[in-house]
This record gives sequence, structure tokens and C-alpha cells, in this order.
Amino acid sequence: MKNWVLFFLALTWVLAGPVSAQTGALEKIRKQGAITMGYVEGSAPFSFTDAGKQPQGYSVDLCREIASGIRAQLGLASLETRWVSLTIQNRLEAVKSGRVDIECSTTTWTLSRQADVDFSLITFVDGGSILTRVESEAGRLSAFNGKRIAVITGTTTEKALRNSLASRSIKAEVVTVRTRAAGLQLLDQRKVEGFASDRIVLIGVVLTSKTQGAFKLLDEDFSVEPYALALPRGDAEYRLAVNRALARLYRTGDIQRIYDRWLGKLGPPSVLLSAAYFIQGLAE
Repeated sequence: MKNWVLFFLALTWVLAGPVSAQTGALEKIRKQGAITMGYVEGSAPFSFTDAGKQPQGYSVDLCREIASGIRAQLGLASLETRWVSLTIQNRLEAVKSGRVDIECSTTTWTLSRQADVDFSLITFVDGGSILTRVESEAGRLSAFNGKRIAVITGTTTEKALRNSLASRSIKAEVVTVRTRAAGLQLLDQRKVEGFASDRIVLIGVVLTSKTQGAFKLLDEDFSVEPYALALPRGDAEYRLAVNRALARLYRTGDIQRIYDRWLGKLGPPSVLLSAAYFIQGLAE
């Protein structure tokens, strides 16, 4: 009797294997005929909404390419893309809980975050910097000793800023905000002397601001921020499908078209970003 029980349990385990293998994101996408993508508004030029309230930006275009690749891989005649607006604070939880299948904005890949979600290949390399007013004499982080710096709460930039200030013994007051618009407003109203965020995002903030001529960036970065797309943790087949689409963009050079559309006016890709594209252009 014992042997029959063991045999039954073993048979149940074997049969359960294929079923569990088909419960991942790809199978869900195939059954629904739709993929759900999250984005964060106000993160131009990576993710934002246009006048028609449609998601746009560098990261959004990458996700559209991924959706096209998944549609082809699954052999679907069409694939609906459902966009969900997220915040910087809830974007990773939305991926972890399954609310979205992928998050398309400016998320920095860190090991602590990887305990909750997986990540795609690196999509961009940026650095943390500080926006200040043009009349300010500040050119480096050390100039903010005794001053106030706004930063978005819960971001890798906040952690990097605090660590950089502590390691250099700079006594600056860190003022936390929830959005980039709030940080820029404090700076515009002279309630803080600087606003810290990713350099390329700060450039986007300035370019879309009505008072863009009033601001400037520091001459130095205080961190390195490798962006990647957040994915459900432990879903190897789905992660492979996402990375296959990105690698094709990098390998064929089609990434340049997307870069030029959203970032070209800022100059060519940096040496670090060009190297990331080259190294990650993996062969099939």
C-alpha cells in the first residue's frame, strides 16, 4: 500500500510539472490575447503621456517592441497592449503582485530590488545629479554643505544621495518629495537649493518646464543608475522572451532609431551606453 501511495504522489508531481510551466506570463498573455504594461507619468523622455493621454517615451517604445516580439513568438495574429499608469512608489509592487506584466519607465536595477522582481537586460545607463538655479555658484556636490536638496522618496537616488553626502561629510538637509513636479516646484520657489534625480530625467524635466532657462545641472554625478525593465520574479521563459526582443534591437542597431527619437537632441549615446548596447546584442 505504501508503494502505491508513493507512486501516486510521484505521478501527481510529474503531471503537475507541465501545468505549472504553463502558468507563467507568456501563457497568460496567450490566453488573454493581451499584455499589460505599466509606466510612470512625468518621467520624460522615458515615460510620459502625450496630449491624447497615450503613453510615450524611450522605455515605452522599448516595451512596444517587446510586445511585438512576444506576439510573433506566440504566433498570435494580434496582441492587445493594455497600459496602466503607476507611480514611482508602487511600480515594483505592481509587477510583484501581477497587476502588470512589465514596468516601462526609469527603474534602476539593484540587488535588493531583485529580491522582489526580475529585470531585463539593461536599457539605459544614467547617473544621479542635482538640478539647481542658474544663479547658484554650485558646481559640485560639496557646494551643498548647509543647504537643502529635494529628492523623490523611496528611490535609489535618495539612497545614493544620502550615502554620498555621508561619505563626504557634507551636512546638507535632504527634503523628500513624491514626484518630480513637486521637487521642481520647491526649487522654483527657492524652498530648496537643489533637486536630485537621474541626470537625463532632470534634463527632461527642464525641457518641459515653463521656466527651463532658470535651471542648470551640476558638473558631476554622484551615482551610476543602470535602468532595466522590471519583470515577474522566477519566470525564466518570459524573461527570455523580453530579452530576446531587446537583444535584437541592440544587435541590429535598431535601438538607434528609438534613441534618436527621444534622446537624440541631447547628443549621441554615452560611451557607457554604447558599450551596454554592444555587449548585450546577444546572438540567437
